[in-house]
Amino acid sequence: MEPIFVGIDVAKNRLDVHIQPSGEAFAVTRDEVGLADLARRVAILSPLVVALEATGGYEVVVAATLAAAALPVVVINPRQVRQFARATGRLAKTDTLDAQTIAAFAAAVRPPVRAIPDAQARLLTQLVARRRQLVDMLGAEQNRRQLIEPALQGRLDAHIRWLQQAVHELDDDIHTAIRSSPMWRATEDLLRSVPGIGPITASTLIADLPELGRLDRRKIAALVGVAPINRDSGTVRGRRMIAGGRAPVRHVLYMATVAAIRHNAIIAAFYRRLVADGRPGKLAVTAAMRKLLVILNAILRDGRPWQPA
Repeated sequence: MEPIFVGIDVAKNRLDVHIQPSGEAFAVTRDEVGLADLARRVAILSPLVVALEATGGYEVVVAATLAAAALPVVVINPRQVRQFARATGRLAKTDTLDAQTIAAFAAAVRPPVRAIPDAQARLLTQLVARRRQLVDMLGAEQNRRQLIEPALQGRLDAHIRWLQQAVHELDDDIHTAIRSSPMWRATEDLLRSVPGIGPITASTLIADLPELGRLDRRKIAALVGVAPINRDSGTVRGRRMIAGGRAPVRHVLYMATVAAIRHNAIIAAFYRRLVADGRPGKLAVTAAMRKLLVILNAILRDGRPWQPA
């Protein structure tokens, strides 16, 4: 039998489903009844991959329901699907066509199936994301304070204090969530044994990079977006640059690397050697980010804390 691939377009109230290679299509409601019907109908097919796009959170309950039914679920990046659609000449866009495109993408690319986060992991991810949102708002408000009229500064200061308190409360919630899980607690202890890694970096890595310690160094660097990408054509050798990856993880890794350059002897020596060799500062920091990430990956892989020697 040919392998079967299922593509699902997720909307707020409806799920459009397309099956490759039969071409069968149907739709269900995005509620408890519809999800149960979807899991039952898809399980009968024994598909190789069930693919759906990340749609700002609407896909979470769908993926969790299908994973609970022991189905091979993959949540894919919408940008990859749109690029695939353009490359194959699929310019029209409807929910039904999107489901067909997702199924075609799954059949052509065959994305690897990864474990779907459980409810506890999803909560931690949302806590970390919410903290990031509040920090962004806090920074924006503090910048506005320098430009606003004095008569309005009192109201702005009140909002800044509220945001600072909200961030503090989220820090407590994140700390409680991590320390209540033996596995996360052990992971945090291993990560924070490395000079330069603080609580925010550790919690972000736990929530947004669960693959850390499970992939080789090249794959984890590419996943985060700190691996140099070749840009060669013919005899022309282009500049190697980083691209893609998980921006929130890369952001906290950058801040951790800046701290590690000051307080971590291994990272500091590596950075100074690159600068002494004439490498630009930004390139040296990026290389130090990659080295720090590889060290963290090895520490979690081996389950051994940082060894200063």
